[in-house]
This record gives sequence, C-alpha cells and structure tokens, in this order.
Amino acid sequence: MRKYFITGLLILVPLALTAWVLNIIIGTLDQSLLIVPERWQPRHLIGFEIPGLGAILTLAIVFVTGLLTNNLVGNYFVRQWEKLLTRIPVVSSLYGSIKQVSDTLFSSSGNAFRKAVLVPYPHEHSRTIAFLTGVPGGDAKNHLPGEWVSVYVPTTPNPTSGFFLMMEKSRVVELDMSVDTALKYIVSMGVVAPDQPPVSNE
Repeated sequence: MRKYFITGLLILVPLALTAWVLNIIIGTLDQSLLIVPERWQPRHLIGFEIPGLGAILTLAIVFVTGLLTNNLVGNYFVRQWEKLLTRIPVVSSLYGSIKQVSDTLFSSSGNAFRKAVLVPYPHEHSRTIAFLTGVPGGDAKNHLPGEWVSVYVPTTPNPTSGFFLMMEKSRVVELDMSVDTALKYIVSMGVVAPDQPPVSNE
C-alpha cells in the first residue's frame, strides 16, 4: 500500500501544484475585468463568471499597447507620458528604477540572466548557481580593483527572491547550462539534476 500511495503522490502533487500556480496567475490576470464597466461584465450579461476571461483581456491589452506604441505616433505619446512621470517627486525615481529593470529583463537586446554561473556562496567552501547580470557600475566600480562582475543568487525554491552580489570575475565559473535548466535545478532544490553535457574529444 505504501508503494501505491507514494506513486499516487508522485503523480498528483505536480498536477496539484501546477493547477495551484495557474489558478493564482489566472486569478491575478482576471482582475483586469475591474476596468470593464459593471453592466458589461459577464455576471451581468450572462449571469455567471467566465474564469480566464480577464487573463485574455490582459493579454489583449498588452498586445494592443505594444502594437499602438510601435510607431512614431505611439512613441511620441509614450515619451510625453514618461516626461510627465519624471516631473512627479517619488514617482519619478520609482518609475525610472522599475523601467530600467524591465527594459533589461524583457528587451531582446538585454543581457540579464543570459548565463548561469557557479559562485562561492554563502562561504568559500561551498558553491551555488547564480546568474550573470552585468558588471558593477557607478561609484562602486571605482572601489573594486581588477575585473568584477555582478551576479544574482536566487533562493530555493522561490527564485524570484535572492541576493545581488559583486564578485571577482576569476571566482565566477561559467556553466555549460541554459538559464531554464539552471532555474529548474534551483527550484527542485537539486533533485532534478541537469543532463551532463557531452565531453569534447578535442
């Protein structure tokens, strides 16, 4: 019976967790229906809610926004909007910081999280997987002799939180591993080990 119970857990737990995460994501995206006038919402038109309709609306808004701003007129309005935001105290610094991060993460020309690396953390006698994010900037680089790099060390099993570190480049080892594979390895707490890359005979 124990064997059958464990087999059932191995099948149902991943399905349940996947459904739970999807439910959270879709439930969050469904909040976009709040911008729709009350009389046009599904529960008033047909008498019941339609799960996922808000998610579709959110994706449509994102797509249309990108479509409208991908031309001279759209870019002009975006620039004017950003100029307005930069004149508002607190909002300007907050918006500027978030925009820099989003541009780096989502831009096709960005270099964030493009390389998985191995770094010494949290002490010299242990190693963890991190992601190369760039090089130190600002006044920080003036106090770092030699070559240094910036890395993001994610936590397990939630990689959305972690630590930003500046380390000597010589102590950072680039891995022959994709970012997706490294994330799976981190989220699984090392249980799902990545495949060993083929060894070159050269």
